[in-house]
Amino acid sequence: MKRVLLILLILFIIAQFIQPSKNNGDALAVTDITHSVQVPDTIMALLRKSCYDCHSNHTDYPWYNHITPVNWWLHNHIDEGKRGLNFSTFNSYDYRRKNKKLDELAELVEKHEMPLSFYTLIHTNAKLNDAQVKMITDWAEAAQQQVMQDSMKHVAH
Repeated sequence: MKRVLLILLILFIIAQFIQPSKNNGDALAVTDITHSVQVPDTIMALLRKSCYDCHSNHTDYPWYNHITPVNWWLHNHIDEGKRGLNFSTFNSYDYRRKNKKLDELAELVEKHEMPLSFYTLIHTNAKLNDAQVKMITDWAEAAQQQVMQDSMKHVAH
């Protein structure tokens, strides 16, 4: 039994040297959502606090990201989040996808499905109160209108 525990401990220590890549890109690139729709400072602050760690090209990593296998779980979670919606590349989406993502954003925030409960359990400042939820959903609906107007202008030219 001691030998098995020693082997497991050695494997755990070796695993600590195998780290996934970090999500340390530029969150506010030219393809960022701010280059596509108007994002008031109050909304941007909420998005950065509650969404950007998993839905942008830049994550502020917690201390526990240095522990394998937690770091691999976080890496996969961030990749999945960015596949669903990436605020850093939002401006590169076509009009239909922008509209759909804004609609999904409003719906998931309104239903309190985003940010995820396990994220807000640790990052308590990311939890959105009812007023903040309303602010984000109202903004997302207005942004959808802006995307629609921009698509009409684009078609007219």
